Amino acid sequence: MPSPQALKFLTLIRGALPGSGDVDAAALVVRSSLENVLPPDASAWADLEEATQLLRQEFRITILRRNSILRERAEWYKGPLPGDHHWPALKTYLTGPKGWDGAAVDAIDEASNEVVSLLENPTQQTFSSRGLVVGYVQSGKTANMAAVISKAVDRGYSLILVLAGLTDKLRQQTQRRMEADIVNRHSNLWQKLTTTNIKGEFHTPAQGHLIGMKERAQIAVMKKNVAPLQRLLDVIEKTPASDMRRLKVLLIDDECDQATVNSASREMDMSAINEKIRLILKALPSVSYVGYTATPFANVLINPYADQSGTLDDLYPRDFITALPLPDSYFGTQKLFGRTPADPADPQPDEEGLDVIREVTSKDEAKLQAPNQKAQTGFVVQMTPSLQEAILYFIASCAARRSRGQAQEHMTMLVHTSSAIIMHEKVAATIEEWLTANSKSLIAGDGPMWAELEKTWNTERVRAPVTATPETFAQISGFVADVIQALHVPVENGASDDRIDYTASPMTYIVVGGSILARGLTLEGLCVSYFLRTSSQYDTLLQMGRWFGYRHGYEDLPRLWMPEIMRVRFQSLAAIEAEIREDIGNYSRRPTVTPMDFAVRIRNIPGMAIVARSKMRHARRSSIGYWGRHLQTIRFARKDRALLEANWNAASQLINAAQAEGIKDETRLIFRDVPRTAVIRFFREYTIHHTHQDLDKGLLLQFLEQDHPALLKWNVGIVTTDSGTSEMDLGSLGKVHMVRRSRLRGVDDLADIKALMSRADISLDTSAAPSDGDWEELKKARRDELGERPLLLLYPIDRTSSARCGSASRVALDAAADILGVGLVIPLSKDHGGDFVSVELAPPSPEELEAMEQEDMDAMVAAGLEELVSV
Repeated sequence: MPSPQALKFLTLIRGALPGSGDVDAAALVVRSSLENVLPPDASAWADLEEATQLLRQEFRITILRRNSILRERAEWYKGPLPGDHHWPALKTYLTGPKGWDGAAVDAIDEASNEVVSLLENPTQQTFSSRGLVVGYVQSGKTANMAAVISKAVDRGYSLILVLAGLTDKLRQQTQRRMEADIVNRHSNLWQKLTTTNIKGEFHTPAQGHLIGMKERAQIAVMKKNVAPLQRLLDVIEKTPASDMRRLKVLLIDDECDQATVNSASREMDMSAINEKIRLILKALPSVSYVGYTATPFANVLINPYADQSGTLDDLYPRDFITALPLPDSYFGTQKLFGRTPADPADPQPDEEGLDVIREVTSKDEAKLQAPNQKAQTGFVVQMTPSLQEAILYFIASCAARRSRGQAQEHMTMLVHTSSAIIMHEKVAATIEEWLTANSKSLIAGDGPMWAELEKTWNTERVRAPVTATPETFAQISGFVADVIQALHVPVENGASDDRIDYTASPMTYIVVGGSILARGLTLEGLCVSYFLRTSSQYDTLLQMGRWFGYRHGYEDLPRLWMPEIMRVRFQSLAAIEAEIREDIGNYSRRPTVTPMDFAVRIRNIPGMAIVARSKMRHARRSSIGYWGRHLQTIRFARKDRALLEANWNAASQLINAAQAEGIKDETRLIFRDVPRTAVIRFFREYTIHHTHQDLDKGLLLQFLEQDHPALLKWNVGIVTTDSGTSEMDLGSLGKVHMVRRSRLRGVDDLADIKALMSRADISLDTSAAPSDGDWEELKKARRDELGERPLLLLYPIDRTSSARCGSASRVALDAAADILGVGLVIPLSKDHGGDFVSVELAPPSPEELEAMEQEDMDAMVAAGLEELVSV
């Protein structure tokens, strides 16, 4: 650890770098200045040398492209240099006034180095590139953008264009961040083309065109609206060629998967907004375009082609796709849902995720959400048990944070029940009425609602434990009055005059809103989220995860209320998201793979077809592939005895067919060379729960029925243990031993077991000994031994399976009959590339389409974008 004096010298040398050229020259400047005021001191000079060595080491950088898929290109960026201005200033700002720890700053430094190395070299006369950065919701994407901008400008980029969402609020939020993090560090080196004023949007400059400045970089933070983009395009087209040659442009498209309403008036997938962006890029002779997104379901990944002409979309990231690493302290899907258990029969607490999601019943939904748009005007919103519970918990959590010394921090609850402005006002009024009716007793600390508050806290404080023990009610009760008196209920939409504002004193908010809260807008200190289902939320659910982020000092407090089906869909989408991120990592280790190859892979993930459906207005065909995947049923209608018995009977018929037509293994419950016809017959009879996005029965059957030699013969295995015997015969095998799988807490009639297969099951039909390898390693080992032979696994599950003693997240399976689970292992075929199934995806029904259109319109109006609705 450097001495305190060495650390001081380190700061002084950094400050001298911009005017010195290199580390040694800067150290000499510091030494000379010290010699003028201090007598020679051997220990001081030793500390100065130590600081010099540390700084030299900082600039010995090897950029590892560990998370990127890229088209082959020249390497040019080797990291920050001693004479840089902007990145050193940002780094000092992060470690100083912003209070970031060294590890967090180092992570931003490393990740931004990778992104900058993928941009075009600005010393080229002309260039044009397209890239994509995949981050995490509320994970510090803006900090990465700021670091990338700083380093890019240090290397010669001279015009920075940041497209920051659809609304003035989002644009203003991003402008403030860019100014605070970058511009204000060296304001004399920047020319701002936009301001932090709510109306500080880009306008035509006085001279009518852009100027290619040498001494200052220019920055504009813009809304993704047609009007400002058209103004920018007009200005670019009027800029003299001599100025254009000097402009080296970095265009950052934040939330690049979000464009305008995909309404009936916009039949093409290319929106008017994205078309303006394409025209701007075409008009710039030297530009690197980088899209940032937190949801890898972005259309830019799903649809590489803008229209039906076969021409590559000019916004597609043809040059690189890179994934930002998961920050250590980030609260996201992995912490929320945990990891896949190594042993599904005995999941460990650290694999289970956090018990923080609470159910909103259909009865509660009906009291908070109008059945359709026409009913909204006369609809009367009522306070419900779940919303009251969420509000009480939020009050208690704010009191707990105050008891921890966090009274000077913002604290927020989010309520998102509809996209319609009229419903925002009704819900907010209902919450205000509840507060008016109960504030007096909560401040006084007595009465029935005080008892409910205590009950809620005592129930919740033990359900999501962390290392520290949450406070008792006695420890927080003295802070409740402060919370009630500080509580404010703003409505955040385009029509509201009472908006959230975190720029002044610490605020305690219950924020009611819709689309603008669902994407982009940062809610400071978010602790409680209350969500209801809407028609078009399906594929945007992860982006709506405003509850993700950093929760320093209150990691144990966040809670989410949502309908159970929304939780199931959210968990399914999270699994697909994790698969995409894993694919980016896997493909980045293959030097021959390009972003276009990756596009094929992403579009053929089975669940993506269902994700894409909600964006369609016409039927279209989509390619689906199961090659190289392992799939499993994890959700079952546990109370439907007839269905469970029918599934068991389907498996019995498969066993009988395997016994008659396949080859029985002498030592294990394995049948080899089972004909495909038996497998197809089984899946026609077996019911897969509708919540399995990746195991849609129709898509699976179409895949199995294709004419591919690798699918003609199967191995069929039965996974059992030494305990428990089935109530029913499993075909010719008779009664069999069963596996045990408890279910997650949740809706009463759905059994969600989270994981069915263990990694060892992949090797059930091989000669390999049990291994600790990961899924991909085990699948490769199996493929090396058995080639392309697919494996179908049957899991007889004991209906009385119990949960681990003391488990906070699991309960007994308690099914109406023994359950038959299914696992699939389909090897990666050598010639699978042209054998994806082409599937006709039906568009939404007219009723669904109307609801989605109306919701889109409501969302735009709520965000203050009426002009886009009428375009």
